[in-house]
Amino acid sequence: MIGSRHSHIYVDGVWRESDSDAFIDLTDPATEGWVGSVPDGSPADVAAAAMAAHAALRGWAEAPSKDRAALVAALADRFDERREEIAHLVTAQNGAVISRSRRTNGTRPIALYRHYAEEAESFKPEVASADGKNIVRREPVGVVGIIIPWNAPQSLLAHKLAPALAAGCTVVVKPAQETPLDSLLIGELAAAVGFPPGVINVVTGGRTTGSAVVDDPNIDMVSFTGSTDAGRVIASRAGHLLKPVAAELGGKSAAVLLDDADLELFSDNLVTTCLPNTGQVCYSCTRVIAPRARFSDVLEVVTSGLASAQVGDPLDPGTVFGPLVSAAQRARVEDYIDSARAEGARVTLGGGRPSIATGFYVEPTVIVDVDRTMRVFREEIFGPVLVVVPHDGDEDATRMANDSSYGLGGAVFSRDVERATAVARNMHTGRISINARSHGVSDPAEGYKDSGVGGSLDISSHLRLKSIAGVADVDRHAKSPRQ
Repeated sequence: MIGSRHSHIYVDGVWRESDSDAFIDLTDPATEGWVGSVPDGSPADVAAAAMAAHAALRGWAEAPSKDRAALVAALADRFDERREEIAHLVTAQNGAVISRSRRTNGTRPIALYRHYAEEAESFKPEVASADGKNIVRREPVGVVGIIIPWNAPQSLLAHKLAPALAAGCTVVVKPAQETPLDSLLIGELAAAVGFPPGVINVVTGGRTTGSAVVDDPNIDMVSFTGSTDAGRVIASRAGHLLKPVAAELGGKSAAVLLDDADLELFSDNLVTTCLPNTGQVCYSCTRVIAPRARFSDVLEVVTSGLASAQVGDPLDPGTVFGPLVSAAQRARVEDYIDSARAEGARVTLGGGRPSIATGFYVEPTVIVDVDRTMRVFREEIFGPVLVVVPHDGDEDATRMANDSSYGLGGAVFSRDVERATAVARNMHTGRISINARSHGVSDPAEGYKDSGVGGSLDISSHLRLKSIAGVADVDRHAKSPRQ
């Protein structure tokens, strides 16, 4: 798919020419070379996809749960066969280092599809009410418009697509304009697996395409991951249309080190906790909140860890930091670094561009002497930039972590797990790791404050509930419900 001009979108089980005559050119962030072109989908393209999804909805929703489960499991298997190709495809579009791309765009999507295939297998559309006297019917919400970002496209697509399909929903997928090729490949896999026409549709494009997804009358729910600014616009429009919306948005998360933190453990997990994907992850803990008495030790760990990390070719397995996704994103990150200097902060590492001939690179950067009012403390940068600030005890650290308009991720490091857990309970954020423990694929978490609403997705997120009273034999109907 790399190096080609694509003119088709995937609608109603077939590849069809886009209604639009406009194209989006894709650029490799490492080489700055041309990767390919895709249609900048029109509202007519979205309308055709939504109509196909609407027409397919009843058949898919009424199919036995085990049949839906089998197709989702088959999608996982077919994805597994092409996981290496998919990982390279994503890296060519967004510059993610290949070691990370293999995990987030290979291993994790497969795990998500397999998990929700198992969930679908045991799903019951009807259950008895709490008092045992009536039936509660759980029906799919309808057609879901899925809008995904560029930073981990296949992981985030699977996070939305898998539970939607398991619940009996049909979908229209609108990938980010920076990473559309891997989503088009999902259309190819869906066709190969044998999904009924119209169940999965993919329309490429930019903002106009995304707006059409939100507005289309045949789309019943919007599932979005992206920036807070875009999320506000989408949630506002969906609210006006009275459509449910799930939005996972930006973050400015904190890694809190208590005074007994194991600095060797923190060092081992520095990049994955604080700057995964070159800092281009909404959960990145880009504020390191360190005990004042050990501040110099923590700063040394952070500085030495980032200084020794390899920066360069994202296809080199040893590379830790690759390029940013675009020249515009690099300029945005550099503007934040400049603003920190202008406001009186001090850059102790990095702050410029590495000596690499091509690509949208910024050096891993550490900033100290940061006031809580500074932009680099408060705003999401989305690049390889850390601020390190001191705290004076657990309560002060918690207050500092919560001093943000965001609340998406977080981390606590302490040798005392109970103490760390107490701090975590008081942090106003949706997902927190203690001593870098990883989360399971189905762990629920929602963003607080400006980090989103309804972003924790599972099968129940894609259902409407209907109560039926006056049934003669509730037990018999609930145990043997009609699909």
